Amino acid sequence: MRQALSNGLMTLGLLLGSVTSAPAQVSIGIGLPGVSIGINLPVYPELVPVPGYPVYYAPRVSSNYFFYDGLYWVYQSDNWYASSWYNGPWGLVVPEAVPLYVLRVPVRYYRRPPPYFHGWQADAPPRWGDHWGNEWKQHRGDWDHWDRHSAPPRAPLPAYQRQYPGNRYPPAEQQPVLQGQKYKYQPRDPVVQQHYQTQRISGAPAPSPRGGSTAQRPEPAHSSATQHEQQAPRPPAQDKGSQSKGPAPQSEQGQDKGSQGKGSGHDSSQGQGGGKGEHKN
Repeated sequence: MRQALSNGLMTLGLLLGSVTSAPAQVSIGIGLPGVSIGINLPVYPELVPVPGYPVYYAPRVSSNYFFYDGLYWVYQSDNWYASSWYNGPWGLVVPEAVPLYVLRVPVRYYRRPPPYFHGWQADAPPRWGDHWGNEWKQHRGDWDHWDRHSAPPRAPLPAYQRQYPGNRYPPAEQQPVLQGQKYKYQPRDPVVQQHYQTQRISGAPAPSPRGGSTAQRPEPAHSSATQHEQQAPRPPAQDKGSQSKGPAPQSEQGQDKGSQGKGSGHDSSQGQGGGKGEHKN
């Protein structure tokens, strides 16, 4: 069943930046209106740098929630989703198109790790090759071989989105306009670049980088939005006997001092990301 689903997703391609008519603060639509991935944040989340990676994570959100290169990324129900706004709408991302630096984030930064993460090393990335199989390995075989000193700086956070909590959260059709006016960062990752270009020119969903057609995720029989309220800070969950203590979260404002996130320009209120990896695998 897993292999069949994987093959189906490969042919469906990448769905990012989908526009829906349903209010995003009520339900985060995936494909068909009304389908939700179960995230409904009342306010902009706290985002903390992952040390040594150009990625942020949300320690107070009860979800596997990240920010990388101008987009928010969520891993849930064995799928990756992405959005340019903190509360969606979200688009389904096929495993072959997930950015490498997102895949490389260590297990300890997943706030709701799936059961198959159990026993995996806390300071290492998930074993995606074991989970997604040989076909995925053929496309992303060297995904975990990289020079940590060559990691790019973190993208600045789109802090302007703090102004849009709750019922002020903009509808999907208004989001690209606000993003273009208030967030001037230019992404580096090809998948994110494609999304940005398509969103800002036409507001239409971005096509798959593998050449597949954009398609909608089928609506489950009983789908409903489950709110994930922000929780008090707590250390990441660790498996007994195999995980070590994680680094203490940093604040958005107190990020790695070694370097700062570079963009082509952004609001003065935006958080600066910085810091590159310190060692090699």
